[in-house]
Amino acid sequence: MNALIERLCRTVGDSRELRHAVLAELRQVVGFDGYVWLLTDPETSVGVAPLADVPSGLLPRLPELIRLKYLTTVNRWTGLGTEAATIGDDPPRSLVWQELLHGYGVADVASCAFRDRYGCWGFLDLWREGKTFTPAEVAALSTLVGPLTAGLRYSQAQTFATPLPGPAERGRPRVGPVVLLLADDLRVLGQTPDTDVHLRALVPPAEGRDPIPASAYNVGAQLLAVESGVDKNPALARVHLSGGVWVSLRAARVGGVTGNIAVTIEECSAGERAALFGRAHGLSAREAELLSHLLTGADTRQVASRMFVSANTVQDHLKSIFAKTGTRSRPSLVSRALGA
Repeated sequence: MNALIERLCRTVGDSRELRHAVLAELRQVVGFDGYVWLLTDPETSVGVAPLADVPSGLLPRLPELIRLKYLTTVNRWTGLGTEAATIGDDPPRSLVWQELLHGYGVADVASCAFRDRYGCWGFLDLWREGKTFTPAEVAALSTLVGPLTAGLRYSQAQTFATPLPGPAERGRPRVGPVVLLLADDLRVLGQTPDTDVHLRALVPPAEGRDPIPASAYNVGAQLLAVESGVDKNPALARVHLSGGVWVSLRAARVGGVTGNIAVTIEECSAGERAALFGRAHGLSAREAELLSHLLTGADTRQVASRMFVSANTVQDHLKSIFAKTGTRSRPSLVSRALGA
């Protein structure tokens, strides 16, 4: 299984396709009855782009599930290392299990976080009914954390390789800002007119159904986690739509601490997009700094002066950046980083 999954991680560039393929292989070795697998913003660890298979009766309670997941400290993905973990012999310690999952027959949850030195790229929860996961099964999951982390980062890097838009598309209006208004239990209270369109792009719904704002629920839940002292990361998540377009979702209170939660959705700024580009391609700190100078239009001499290095060192860094990003020239590098 490991060899096949490692090959998938090296070759499958679409994150949904990769996750589906891995789950199919994983199910043959580690049995599970349900799952939730999210990508995350690599900097804030807030979830986006969910892939899930949960009991149908739980779908109406999705906002509650997400809220409890973010408020649960037991095996929270932000606290996991390179090993998988389960709620094990004391499931009541898990808030999400105690208040929700046990009512649907879930006996155990095995969790993995996919994190490297460039950020957190996703987390996976496997649900099992009737019995707990064995130590051998948890160990098997742990061996896959490294390859899957690399695979998820690779899939995010591929979103920047999308062909640039043609002349007719370059004048398209930017996405957002649009707003979704949530209550503290994450119920949708209202939205601006174009919000529905962008939610359908974020998580395409089944035919004839309204879009489920799962990414918006996640940033809203992160705000609640920050307010509760569970986590310190900002309520911000950036997610790829299509055609190389990335959008940012942010959550904030309207009218102070007792107000409702407003989630805004808008296209990423040039700086946000470039930062994601650098993380996804594994640029070092110096390489990311060099890229930031190139994005301002600086030439080799100017970059060398700003970084206090020689022109030859700048060229060496550039060669490394080209190799990591699959580009061959400064214009193509800048175009991919900025999406322009």
